[in-house]
Amino acid sequence: MKIFKLSLILVAAVAVMFALSGTSFAFHSGGVAECTGCHEMHNAKGTNLLQGTDDSSTCLICHGEAGQSSYHVLTPDSQMPAGTAPLNMGPGGDFGWLKKDYFFAVRGAPNTELGQTHGHNIIAADNGLTVDTDNPTAPGGVYPSGSLACTSCHDMHGQGRYLTTGVYAKTGQAIYTSGSYGSLPSVAASGNYATGVYRLLRGGGDTVDGVTFSTNPPVAVVNSTYNRSEFYTQTRAAYGSGMSDFCGTCHPDMHSTVGILRHPQGQTMSGKVIGNYNFYVKSGSMTGVAASSYLSLVPFEEGLTYSTANVNTLKGHAVTNDSQLSGPPATAMVMCLSCHRAHATGFGDMTRWHTEDQFIIHDGVWPGTDNIGSDIARGHSSQETAAAYYNKNVTKFSGFQRQLCNKCHAKD
Repeated sequence: MKIFKLSLILVAAVAVMFALSGTSFAFHSGGVAECTGCHEMHNAKGTNLLQGTDDSSTCLICHGEAGQSSYHVLTPDSQMPAGTAPLNMGPGGDFGWLKKDYFFAVRGAPNTELGQTHGHNIIAADNGLTVDTDNPTAPGGVYPSGSLACTSCHDMHGQGRYLTTGVYAKTGQAIYTSGSYGSLPSVAASGNYATGVYRLLRGGGDTVDGVTFSTNPPVAVVNSTYNRSEFYTQTRAAYGSGMSDFCGTCHPDMHSTVGILRHPQGQTMSGKVIGNYNFYVKSGSMTGVAASSYLSLVPFEEGLTYSTANVNTLKGHAVTNDSQLSGPPATAMVMCLSCHRAHATGFGDMTRWHTEDQFIIHDGVWPGTDNIGSDIARGHSSQETAAAYYNKNVTKFSGFQRQLCNKCHAKD
């Protein structure tokens, strides 16, 4: 009898392992998740019977767990002591960088880089994440900083879906799987089924704290093993279209050129820029070719809207083994995420690379307070700097690598 019970336990354990791997992406699965995963019927901590004090604290019960794992977006304080970087390296970044304040000298004068400058300051009381004290509203917009939460950008109930007709809707065919990994709506013997949208992102008329998402959610695909070091190979998130319009919901003035000059976004890249991107290898080298020019630190949109064919194309590009390193197609567009990450980074203004000095690499090493690059490290240890670049092998760049703006503009 004991052997039989042990066998049942082992079978159950194996079943759980399979449920959490493969293509099930068990909890959200592209739509509304298990209700009791977020809500507590009789002893709730927050409003709306939430298990956490607030919306983001509830999300971070799972997404803020210890260790580097696919769905983790916040490294707990205990795992990132002073001089040590947050662990997660997903395309969106790790909110742990919001906890990293840096103090250093610039030309002999004391300087400070507060953690709150590193990303979106979501409010999660249970995790020590608080409001941005410098910006009462979203820069270039009116969204109140005091209301910023994971649910400001993501629909916690995941009602957005693509139907078998390819139409975006909020109701209709049941969602059977996530739309983040290239799955398509399904026609099965038991009926027609929809897929969720990329990362449960909002769109299609959602109104949050007085701001309305007027366009459909962005079209993109990512590989399921996206949260990883890029020392050996890159992680390619394949962006199709719509990301800049999504960001512009809360940052509309950042997307306006009326009476001012701003960097283009949501626009097709010119032939010259595409050529620069393809030829540029590193500072001092313009010998690249289009077939291998992709750099995850400077991604682009492929200009592909939602369709079965386009999702399949993006899925083919969303790999982690460097088998798909092709540069921008003629339809490619520069987007907000070409220069920024969505959550947080190790740099001010949540940029993908350090923009406050002419060099990002000093004499062949990632700058740090512990090495020869201390003068441009801005208080970071070399481990923190390397991690902010997702541990890319420093030898892939010039010994004195300049700004990655040059990937498109080639001025170095």
